[in-house]
Amino acid sequence: VDGKGTMLTTSACLLSLNRNGVVSKEALCRYFKETMGISQVHFLDHGHLAGDHTDSHIDTLARLAPDDTILYVKSYDAADEHTQELNLMEEELKALRTADGNPYNLIALPLPDPIFDEDGERLPATYANFLITPRTVLLPVYGQPNNDRLAEQMLKVAFPTRDVLTVDCRALIRQHGSLHCATMQIPSSLFNRIV
Repeated sequence: VDGKGTMLTTSACLLSLNRNGVVSKEALCRYFKETMGISQVHFLDHGHLAGDHTDSHIDTLARLAPDDTILYVKSYDAADEHTQELNLMEEELKALRTADGNPYNLIALPLPDPIFDEDGERLPATYANFLITPRTVLLPVYGQPNNDRLAEQMLKVAFPTRDVLTVDCRALIRQHGSLHCATMQIPSSLFNRIV
């Protein structure tokens, strides 16, 4: 959510039968409005990462940021299995409008080079799985200097008033998650004291 009444999510996640049964988009939007004050829900119909067992959680693909900005994952390798779906997601993002009717500022994060587990399964490495704290943004990195540095620069553009710190997440990605996934149940009061 952007703190101004807009939510960004994926259809694959929220409309998955194993998550919400046969609940419609309309019913979900009404629920979000009644319980969280959400006035606008953007559903992305494209985008998926190999090895992702979350039904395409939004935090692996695209994230809202200050000043009507969306950071999203982009593949620059035409041969990568993700390129077509991520390009379609990018086109969806270009069509989205803020509550004021303006296009979003879009910042493309590179897709990390493939990382595989010991069985040869591709792991869902992504720079979009960053963690925002009151003063800092923690960025997952994967020991890929060029991609890691580019993602760090993009986050500094999107979050100019926060420090951007990198966290090596090669061990976390082996569990099919990353930084945001691993920290989402930690109380915010703890982070207020640490970061």
